[in-house]
Amino acid sequence: MTITRSVRACLVALTLALTPVVAAAHATAEHQPTIVLVHGAFADATSWDGVAALLRADGYRVVTPDNPLRGPVNDAAAVQRTLDTISGPVVLVGHSYGGFVISNVHDPKVESLVYIAAFAPVQSEIAQAELDPIRFPGSRLLPPVLQVAVVDDPKGVAGKNIDGYVAPGSFHEVFAQDVSDATAADMFAHQRSIAIVANLEPSGAPSWASTPSWYLVSGADRIIPPASQRFMADRMGAQTREIDSSHASLVSHPAEVAALVETAAH
Repeated sequence: MTITRSVRACLVALTLALTPVVAAAHATAEHQPTIVLVHGAFADATSWDGVAALLRADGYRVVTPDNPLRGPVNDAAAVQRTLDTISGPVVLVGHSYGGFVISNVHDPKVESLVYIAAFAPVQSEIAQAELDPIRFPGSRLLPPVLQVAVVDDPKGVAGKNIDGYVAPGSFHEVFAQDVSDATAADMFAHQRSIAIVANLEPSGAPSWASTPSWYLVSGADRIIPPASQRFMADRMGAQTREIDSSHASLVSHPAEVAALVETAAH
């Protein structure tokens, strides 16, 4: 009888001791923001797989919406439809052209923005301006690396559009030179073309002007020159880090990308 009472007393004491810890952990989980990861051109949502896995392992809810790659207004509206399904705070993350898209999303739930080797336009600016070879030499996103094709597109004229994509023989070397051959082949299999007009459509008022922002520069980028990335990050007043990475840092350096996203989430 004495032993039973002692065991019960210990269990009660342990329960009382752990209750505040469990309650605090539960409250923290409830208040963690949802992480929304927006992919860029020449990729799809699978490009975020490594980063998303790390964030989910740390307890975050992660959403990877489809980016139609048709133009900033259209694509920002698509991301907004995803945000409309989320309650609570959001950290909105964009890679490459995805940065242009998140800059045109205005939702009070978005508490912070994260740009990963991404375009961060000012109002009325086009993405192509940040690839200006005079100010920012070094981009290899030119023919024959950049190829074009006529595609079916209900958003285009007469159901057609002219899209750009990275040529098969150049994808690994130019887009993701720091990943393995097998990984590059998988990325190429998931490549999504982007409407050429998307890079020529002016941006609206940028959301980063009123939202805390972070920027991760890819120092070995062959798509958006590092000098352009630094210029945009500085212009927007972003908290900036830099890593020695290709344009595809979200694939080649998922831990560093996830760490910056978590910094923004905190």
